[in-house]
Amino acid sequence: MCGRLNVIDDPGVIELCEGLQIQLFPEHQIFGRFIRATNPVSIVRQKDGVRRMDNAIWWLLLEPSATGFKPSKYTSFNTRYDKLNVKGSAGYQAFRHSRCVIPVKGFGETEYVNGKPIHYHDMVAKDGAMLLGGLCREWINTDTGELALSFSVITLPPHPKLMAVHTKASPLMLPIDMQLIDSWLNELVTDPSIFEPLLQPRIPYDLIAQQIDKPSTYQASSEIFTIYADN
Repeated sequence: MCGRLNVIDDPGVIELCEGLQIQLFPEHQIFGRFIRATNPVSIVRQKDGVRRMDNAIWWLLLEPSATGFKPSKYTSFNTRYDKLNVKGSAGYQAFRHSRCVIPVKGFGETEYVNGKPIHYHDMVAKDGAMLLGGLCREWINTDTGELALSFSVITLPPHPKLMAVHTKASPLMLPIDMQLIDSWLNELVTDPSIFEPLLQPRIPYDLIAQQIDKPSTYQASSEIFTIYADN
């Protein structure tokens, strides 16, 4: 996880964003059923006490290029839970100072064996939308003064209910608990120990899952099935 994001212009996604009480929005919000790593995505964060939605590159580590910024050679579209408290890791400081949430309708997974994809699945929220927990970072090109924003999705150990879909990891799906979300986004909360319970795999809402032939053509290759929320 997580290989693809589904951020369609869905009433559930819109309602969830409204519930987040965002004060500032980007000029153009990013929507798409098939958003891949290195693509721009609309994320929600808090900066200088103001909750805002910004478009960010889905790759936490960026480096300057002739045209602005590009993803670094180090894979960082996801950040593993067991690296969050490792000093010097890409997500260590961000976990303490710049957490974000990604409002989505769902996400996609690809299962690999010996480096080759063997099946693809898409999961969407049965009711409404979902929030993925993530990290974000700001970047500045010291030569040009150009600014960039990047983010990653936090990944957890595989969830037993998702093993038929993906055996290596699961995304951090945050419960729709506004008090918790307020703390997660609060840049003044710099002690991440309060978030330790979130770093255990948990499914907080029912998911509708389906196997597809591949993301580019998106043809169903199985019946829809439900992955039920944990109690």
